[in-house]
Amino acid sequence: MLRQHIDRIMALQPQGRLVSVDLLRGLAIAAMVLVNNPGSWSYVYAPLAHADWHGWTPTDVVFPLFLFVVGISLVLANGSRKAFPPVGWPQWSRALKLFGLGLFLAVFFYNFRDASYSWLEDRIEGIRWLGVLQRIALVYIITCYLLRWCSPRALAGVAVLLLAVPWGLMLLVPYQGAGGEIFLGQLEFGNHFSAWLDQQLLGSAHVYYRTAEPFAFDPEGLLTTLPAVATCLLGVFAGLQWRQAGKSVAAQKTLCLQWLLAGLALLVAGQLGHPWVPINKALWSPSFVMATGGVSLMLLAGLYFLADINGHRRALAPLAVFGVNAIALFMLAGVVGRLLIMIPVGDMTLKGWVFNTLYQPLFGGYGGSLAFALTCLLGFYWVMWQMYRRQIIWKV
Repeated sequence: MLRQHIDRIMALQPQGRLVSVDLLRGLAIAAMVLVNNPGSWSYVYAPLAHADWHGWTPTDVVFPLFLFVVGISLVLANGSRKAFPPVGWPQWSRALKLFGLGLFLAVFFYNFRDASYSWLEDRIEGIRWLGVLQRIALVYIITCYLLRWCSPRALAGVAVLLLAVPWGLMLLVPYQGAGGEIFLGQLEFGNHFSAWLDQQLLGSAHVYYRTAEPFAFDPEGLLTTLPAVATCLLGVFAGLQWRQAGKSVAAQKTLCLQWLLAGLALLVAGQLGHPWVPINKALWSPSFVMATGGVSLMLLAGLYFLADINGHRRALAPLAVFGVNAIALFMLAGVVGRLLIMIPVGDMTLKGWVFNTLYQPLFGGYGGSLAFALTCLLGFYWVMWQMYRRQIIWKV
């Protein structure tokens, strides 16, 4: 049965497409869904959780990996044209839809277990303006303009500025706390220039870490969106390299080796710089961009070598089912995940009841939490497969 399923996926794959990009996008979104849906946040294996602050885990690579793929996809969507088209309604429409979907997920919740709960007060008056989809939207539209305005050489300079300027602001610009104290160069949870900026411009009621002290802030905040654009540009550079490479097997293998070595160099540089420029996802620090960008390049090189050069696609084919409908999968997982904690069962949520009565007794705390996430991913895969086999692609 599994063999027949893989055969059907292979038969439906479009010809002439860079398969490794779909696979990489599928890997990123599948990993994102997996780490976002544990059975219990009290039982999460360390590699499947974000680093507490400085440092990184495999989970911290997932979001930058997706932005990296956005960059590649922008180049591929441009076809063989040397000049990127003017940025107009098609690009803005996509960005606005992504931002709007992020806001929808922000308000899609109701606490049925609390009789005094006010949805208007909690979700509308206190709406979180930024988030994962909102950051994707902002990074996407900024990158579109950069591709239109800048040559490849200029893009490299812009990428450096996008890393250096926000980090320079973090270290060199003083900011004032509520009690009048002056801070400079702090890189602590709730105390850094980006957090101060988020609280000033967004307000403490509209960010993710509302109770952080001395400043509430958002991990997808305003200032840290700029270095996230640099992550996307790394994908752009990879896409431009692929488009300029020859079509011979030798040229493709050379390109694959270049990606692998460049990725390794970025990873090593980011890790070596960690004592001075901490790797930090919430700050989207330069070392974080380098380390995660390096991993992204190496993953691209590996998938390109396996799927596009050597044609070993069968074992990886299910990732393509996720990859072609990535935003649909993210929205489905977000809606279902919220419904599971909205629906009450006795004095707990439906999710809590399922985990406590089924998964935890069978697999234990940590094993049950992972098994729950894998079950969700398998269920979402079935939905994505129904869309894939009917060639339904939800384009935002």
